[in-house]
Amino acid sequence: MRKLRMLLSAAVVATTLAGTLTLASRGDTADAAIGPVTWSDEFNGAAGAPVDGSKWNFDTGGGGFGNNELQYYTNSTNNVRQDGAGHLAITARRENPANYQCWYGTCQYTSGRLLTSGKFTQRYGRFEASIKVPKGQGIWPAFWMLGDNLGSAGWPQAGEIDIMENVGKEPNRVYGTIHGPGYSGGSAVGGNRTLSAPLGDAFHSYAVEWSPNLIVWFLDGVEYFRATPASVGGNQWVFDHPFFLILNVAVGGNWPGSPDASTSFPQTMLVDYVRVSAWTESTGGSALKSTFNGRCIDVPGGTATDGARLQMYDCNGTAAQRWTAASDGTLRALGKCMDPAGGALANGTPIQLVTCNGNPVQRFTLSAAGDLVNVSANRCVDITGWNNANGAQLQLWDCGGTANQKWVRA
Repeated sequence: MRKLRMLLSAAVVATTLAGTLTLASRGDTADAAIGPVTWSDEFNGAAGAPVDGSKWNFDTGGGGFGNNELQYYTNSTNNVRQDGAGHLAITARRENPANYQCWYGTCQYTSGRLLTSGKFTQRYGRFEASIKVPKGQGIWPAFWMLGDNLGSAGWPQAGEIDIMENVGKEPNRVYGTIHGPGYSGGSAVGGNRTLSAPLGDAFHSYAVEWSPNLIVWFLDGVEYFRATPASVGGNQWVFDHPFFLILNVAVGGNWPGSPDASTSFPQTMLVDYVRVSAWTESTGGSALKSTFNGRCIDVPGGTATDGARLQMYDCNGTAAQRWTAASDGTLRALGKCMDPAGGALANGTPIQLVTCNGNPVQRFTLSAAGDLVNVSANRCVDITGWNNANGAQLQLWDCGGTANQKWVRA
């Protein structure tokens, strides 16, 4: 739920994951659409060394960044440095070494906020960091992204993807959120996950896998939330252009509240690595192969008959098994569209082939995690009854990360 620190004044209230999503380990999924690493920082510099200036810029100042935060962000190695043990260290301190002035008067705290704006942006892919968060009331660490058109579109129209946020008053809980026009601040769309121990006790991996019309959040390789255009209540989906990365530790603000007598300083967020991988989903005609039974989604008889119910069949390279991702979000074979029967979006809705008609319910996307997701329903294409034989039929079902819902391009 990271809010744009320069513009947002409302406190965050995340939408809690309703509990209907079955968590799936990434170790059990096929990462068909995740390509090579395109950008990374392993922070292997000497102790006290600054960050790599070819990769990172700094935000500086004490204006509160839209949230009434209390820190002054500096570019000093006293606040942002490499620790000599393979980590980035962002340290919040109770100090004011240079008579910094904040929105509330003389600043009481310093910290750091670094970003890749102007140096690296990417649309779609996997964005991951291994982080040990700081602790304490009023401490607010985050790993997040903003749209690269921020300067022209403004916020929240440029979009914001919060990969990880934690507030000291909830030490065991991670939040993942999106902000856009009509769903920002307290109406942001997001989920969270609570562990049995404080996040700050150990390093954890925080990641999103972002593909057309779908963003999925992971904590330590386990999915805990996903968002599609259906999640934003009819508002504009603005996650279709490049974004840049941000790491920071805020002190105080509307959401976490101020530090109190229980808060010790300094507080340091350690980052072991940040890695970005490409999204390589093909837009050409190719098969959609099940990792469960090794068969392909097939149009029965190879005939483009409206209402033909799609099935699983031995992969054979025919046109009845070649699916093209069109620019309107549809998946097409034999000149017609994959479609939920009757336009229904409920569990158990059969998947069929019909004439493309422009209805948004015909939009499907193959996620970076191998889920074939109907965008309007936010449900997955599922092999009915776990049937592994030729002729097995397909349906919409809640995405559960199970093998009968996993697909690769072949």
